[in-house]
Amino acid sequence: MKHRLQQYTRRTGASLGRIIRDESGSLLPMVAGSMLMLTGAAGMAIDGARMFYVKDVLQKSLDSAGLAAGHAMTVSDMENDAREFFNANVGSIDGVVTTSNMTVDISPDNELITLTASATVEATFMRLFGYESITVSASTEVSRETRGMELVLVMDNTGSMRTDNKIGTMKQAATDLINVVFGDDETNTNLWAGVVPYITHVNVGNTNYNWLSETGKDRVDNEYYGTEWKGCLRARADGEDETDTPPSEIPFEPFYWADTDPYWQYHKKRGWYQVDRDNNWIDDDTGTVTISEVNASSALGPNRGCASEITPLVAEKSKILAAIDVMEPWSFGGTAANYGLVWGWRVVSPRWQGMWAGSPPGLPLAHDTPYMDKVIVMLTDGVNELISQDAELGGSDYTAFGRLDEFGYSSISAARDEFDARFDRICQNIKQDEIIIYTITFGSTPDANTQDAYRTCASNPAFYFHAPTAESLTDAFNEIGRQLSNLRLSR
Repeated sequence: MKHRLQQYTRRTGASLGRIIRDESGSLLPMVAGSMLMLTGAAGMAIDGARMFYVKDVLQKSLDSAGLAAGHAMTVSDMENDAREFFNANVGSIDGVVTTSNMTVDISPDNELITLTASATVEATFMRLFGYESITVSASTEVSRETRGMELVLVMDNTGSMRTDNKIGTMKQAATDLINVVFGDDETNTNLWAGVVPYITHVNVGNTNYNWLSETGKDRVDNEYYGTEWKGCLRARADGEDETDTPPSEIPFEPFYWADTDPYWQYHKKRGWYQVDRDNNWIDDDTGTVTISEVNASSALGPNRGCASEITPLVAEKSKILAAIDVMEPWSFGGTAANYGLVWGWRVVSPRWQGMWAGSPPGLPLAHDTPYMDKVIVMLTDGVNELISQDAELGGSDYTAFGRLDEFGYSSISAARDEFDARFDRICQNIKQDEIIIYTITFGSTPDANTQDAYRTCASNPAFYFHAPTAESLTDAFNEIGRQLSNLRLSR
């Protein structure tokens, strides 16, 4: 286009010169003046058309950049995404403009993005009137509307969290995250959150009694001597421990840590003496039942090791902060992150809508609910493992999967491999269900394989954090809080 305009300019200039040099007619001055006016008018029309074209492309490039910035989750991504889209679109006028630039201004609350741009066009006919170039400008403004969110924190409550008060660090960091997401308000528009504490089993609360099979209900009603079922469940078989199938389709069996008989042991000084197993809560001689539902090695009873209860999606910030505050390390069973993660999925899965006692009706929301996101934040401070016990007790503590032999493995390492494989599959299932996953490995215990698994599980490489220290865990939760706040503003 530029080449054709230059040719036309040279031809017109040459014709005008010939007319000016021709002195044979008395109409020469009038013709010359008319030609000059016509040439100027033609030049302004052509340069004007070029300016209009550049202005149109510039505005469209700026609008696409603004929309890209509005969809970004982090403040740093807003400007980067805006520039990427602007440069990609404005490239179509590279042969027409000499320079172009764009500025991005983001309001302090990240809710308003103002973009301005300019482009310089080299003049053609307007050079005859002293204009070497023409500058075209455009601007746009994007308001980021608040999105809705269902957020669940899946938190490691295993015994190792007692070391160096890691549980305290985690609770404070999780509290900070909730305060960032909710702000100063007790409730927020279309914002719900939940908490899933896990060890090798989870506690859904006994208010969800109706999830049990008829056999399970009968056991809860008749065999919990001197106590009540707290709400811990057995993992479902046949791969259903990796799905979000609701209890209306496949019910659950209650967690029940059976009484373990004592055994006799000989010592050369003490002679023969009786040794209790890990959960000897019914005296074999007298039938006396001793229940001690405490978070200590002395705990006894069918609910032994049934830890803090899940808090399903609720609107009130204070309820979530209270659920975080009551979490504590439970030294029973070991670590089954796969089981914690699948329950995090069930807390936000639309298939569980209306199932959770204590959650508002209609939650979790459907996936196609406009401007809604579902987010899981998953943390561990260790590796998947079962706590070892002697072979006569089945090789491990009792868990949601039974003891080691009932789980189907003869070694702790083989059981870990199976837990790891299930964790990987659950991660993929959740991401295919359009749920965003953030993952955190905390402390020095998570090995390279665990870190790789959590990195792969995260929905985005930037959503995985390894926090070897208390300070870095605080930083990780703060960064996730900022990202979630921006996610709630992105549309």
